[in-house]
Formats: sequence, C-alpha cells, structure tokens
Amino acid sequence: MEPFGARLARAMDERGPLCVGVDPHSSLLKAWGLPDDADGVASFCQTVVDALADRVAVFKPQSAFFERFGARGAQILESTIRQLREAGALVLLDAKRGDIGSTVAAYADAYLNPSRPMYVDAITASPFLGLGSLAPMFDMAADHGGGVFVLALTSNPEGPAVQHARGIDGRTVAQTIIDEISQLNKGVEPLGSLGLVVGATIGETGHDLSQVNGPFLVPGLGAQGGTADDLRRIFAGNLGAVLPSSSREVLGAGPDVQSLRDAASRTLDACRDALGRPGRS
Repeated sequence: MEPFGARLARAMDERGPLCVGVDPHSSLLKAWGLPDDADGVASFCQTVVDALADRVAVFKPQSAFFERFGARGAQILESTIRQLREAGALVLLDAKRGDIGSTVAAYADAYLNPSRPMYVDAITASPFLGLGSLAPMFDMAADHGGGVFVLALTSNPEGPAVQHARGIDGRTVAQTIIDEISQLNKGVEPLGSLGLVVGATIGETGHDLSQVNGPFLVPGLGAQGGTADDLRRIFAGNLGAVLPSSSREVLGAGPDVQSLRDAASRTLDACRDALGRPGRS
C-alpha cells in the first residue's frame, strides 16, 4: 500500500486539514438525547458516518469510549472504522498504546495489519518506555503503508514533568523523541509516515520541530484555547504538515446531520485560515 504520509498529504489536499475526533463520551451522548450505553454509541457513530464520512480527511475514534462497553463496543468501533474507510476517509485510532517486546508487537498486529478486524490507517502511541520499544509498530506501519503518531509535547498540565525533563546530553525527553522521529522520516517525500502529537496550547517551550518531515497531530485548537497564532508560532515552516484535531467544535452541533456538516465546514475554514491553506477551487 502507498505510504501513510503520502496518503495523508493527499487527503489533506483534497478534503482539507482537519481531523474530527469520534468521542462518544457520556455527556455528549446525553446532549444528543442518546442513552449512555452501546446502543447510544452505535447511533452516535452512525450519525457521524452519515454526516461527515465523505467530506472529512481524517477521523480519530478514541478507543476508550468504545472499550467501556466491552465486546459490543469493540464491534461498534470495528464497524465505524470500516464505514469511514469505505467512504474514503483515513482513520487514526487514538489508543496511545505503548509496551515492550511481544506485547507492543501484538498491538502493532492488531491495528496496523490489514488482515485484522481493527485495522486502521494510523494509531497514536506512547514512547515513554523508550522510543525504541515502538519499533514493532514502526516496522508494521512500514510494511503495510500505515502511520504512527507518537506523543511528544502534550498540553495536559502533567506532561511537562516528564516531557521537559533533561537527559545526560542536555536534551529534553521530548526533544530526543522529536529528533529520533526526524531521523526515521529523513529523506521521505512528500511526508514521512511517523508523526508527532503536539498540543496547540503548549506555549513557548524552546523545542525544535523544524526537521521532523512528518505530520503533526495537533489537538487543542478552538474550545481548548489554541489559536491560529499558536499554530503559526509553534509550527513555523511546517504548517503544511499540521493536522488540527477537533471534537467538541464539530460534534457539539449534533445530532442534526446538516448542523454537523455546517460545523465541520466552519472548523475546516478556521483551520485553513490558521495554516494558510486555501480551499480547492
């Protein structure tokens, strides 16, 4: 299969730089008038598919909101992934998996092997057992045209205690991760398949993102406080690789299908303006 980085670059060009999170948490289900159970999640996801699957570049289901309903939740997630991909969207599963040895290899097999029922285009991963521990994921992604987005600079208040800690070479943990992903993506065109998760609200951190040559998944734009100026400051010189992620701004408009489409269009326009990426004529 064509590498994920190339497929993502084309999807953002054709559908625009927007990732919509599929987060059926209890308060959102309630706001939609749905029960907080597997049936409610199934109805929620079907509405998202019907409204947006053919017009958004990337969808990011959050695995935890499905896992809480056990086998039925997993079934709904599988069905949602399949329908989104059949509509031409890319699916990035937000699972933040990270482990060592045969366990991380099993995670890679579960999500990045096209023969598996939970197969997706890309996953999120935690590198804090050492980036090398994720090698089976990187290898599986390379073998099957998948992608991996590695946590680097997150905007939760607890993150800097680990991510800004310095090693014996003076680099922060986050900068070490950034530099190692940059090496793995070196020379790949048009975009490497290994990305980083960097929050829109991280502020001035002094980290160098200029050599990554891969995509940035950027939560936090809009309701969480991230602004267009934040994106331009944090990702200067790399705006074409930025994939803003939004959930509340879009899904809060549901369950009406047209309202969801209108909200997605407004959010996409805001992303395009922030990144200086005009729409296709």
